[in-house]
Amino acid sequence: MAKANRLFGCIVSLIRDAGGEPVLLSPESLEAGVRGIPNSGTADGGTSGGEKVPDAPGALDGVVLPGGGDVDPRLYGEEPGPTLYDVSEEQDRLDFAVARHALDSGMPVLGICRGHQLLNVLYGGTLIQDMTPGTVPHRQIPAAANRPWVWHEVTIIPGSKVAKMYAAVDSPDGGTAASAGAASADAGKAAAGNAAAGDTAAMGVKIASGHHQAVDRVAPGLLVTAVADDGTVEALEDPERWVASVQWHPEALELTEAQRLAPFRVFVEACGKP
Repeated sequence: MAKANRLFGCIVSLIRDAGGEPVLLSPESLEAGVRGIPNSGTADGGTSGGEKVPDAPGALDGVVLPGGGDVDPRLYGEEPGPTLYDVSEEQDRLDFAVARHALDSGMPVLGICRGHQLLNVLYGGTLIQDMTPGTVPHRQIPAAANRPWVWHEVTIIPGSKVAKMYAAVDSPDGGTAASAGAASADAGKAAAGNAAAGDTAAMGVKIASGHHQAVDRVAPGLLVTAVADDGTVEALEDPERWVASVQWHPEALELTEAQRLAPFRVFVEACGKP
């Protein structure tokens, strides 16, 4: 939970640095529309001004669904397995309500890790409750506090919202994150199948990964826009509106400031902010 709180604080700070005004939503937000507290970027929920935003849906310009615990499998028609952790009915209720409100209102939505999985479930898809170890490591086994991530490449289809986030950003190893690349044959075909007509070169990006669940059945209405070499669905988007999600952690502290800011700048621009 401490790790999740630190990452949440990072996301709040990055939204502010990208030109947005972060607003925290709590379970009380469900009582009267949308209510939030401008946050200082601290993980403990400190406020910048201490005043609440008006209780009106129009007070928000977009929604970020961050990482966290597992989504309750009963929400996608399955019984909970033994590997689940940090399942919270209250958190699920809040996140699904906020996400539905954002979609109904036409707001941009960015999902990160749990948020990526939650959007797939909200649209009608399912999840793999616990991934079988394979050719691509997606988390540290065993977990290590000083090494929270594993790093691997994903292939992003050109022309997608996620591709725009990572265009011309330097990679952690000194190369370029936005470079021509190829995944495995199956993964490459899955990505290419969603590419717009005329788009040819895929983009290879090295990402910070730390998850034991993943998208299983992709929901109707969502397109796969990034995959790992083992075929894991790493990004989704709605082609009819500004809704995008990534399975990885763009806020990881090991990345450069430019790498961390880029996705949030694109999101803030989509929200109509300068």
